[in-house]
Amino acid sequence: MNRPTAGSFRFWFGSRRWEWSPEVYRMHGYTPGEIEPTTDLLLAHKHPDDREHVAEAIARSIDEGIPFSSRHRFIDIAGGEHDVMVVADHIVADDGTPVGSAGFYIDLGAARAEMQRETLDATLPELFESRAEIEQAKGVLMRMYRINADQAFKVLMWRSQETNTKLRLLATQLLAELSTVPPAPPSTVAVFDHILLTMHTRIPEPPGSADDAATSTSRH
Repeated sequence: MNRPTAGSFRFWFGSRRWEWSPEVYRMHGYTPGEIEPTTDLLLAHKHPDDREHVAEAIARSIDEGIPFSSRHRFIDIAGGEHDVMVVADHIVADDGTPVGSAGFYIDLGAARAEMQRETLDATLPELFESRAEIEQAKGVLMRMYRINADQAFKVLMWRSQETNTKLRLLATQLLAELSTVPPAPPSTVAVFDHILLTMHTRIPEPPGSADDAATSTSRH
């Protein structure tokens, strides 16, 4: 039985109450409704190297009223490791006050081959027509979430299926709304400036180039 590739959740700041969709239960190895998800249970499942990071993200959500979002690993009840990305948005009260966080767990390693094939078959024409926009959108996701190109494409495919929206339209809209993202802090820009101005000095030489250069010199 294939494991779910995505599932939804809700987290209420005031009561600290979590709600999982059946897919998130199954990701963790439980029958839907078998246990009550709690913060302690969530943290117990996290990979030891990621547990502190996730605990800090949950604390920020409660203290600052921001959505719970994270990239981490968790261990299911059978001992299997899952690499997941959690993306979320606010739940707001009638007066606009954030009262919780709602979003999705995306298992970056669980995409089913048949689902990928069906999605690719359905979207192949638009992939060719809008390759530049889709590649740019993948690049944005890769940088924002620290994921690779295949995982970024899976995220775009997931949103396309989840919202019944063409992949090309999602990619184009993502690029159109990039201007609403706050600019990087000066310290980040400074690091990137350094990379841009010095990266040519760190390009590895092609294999054998040093030997070729030595041979060419010896001939002269």
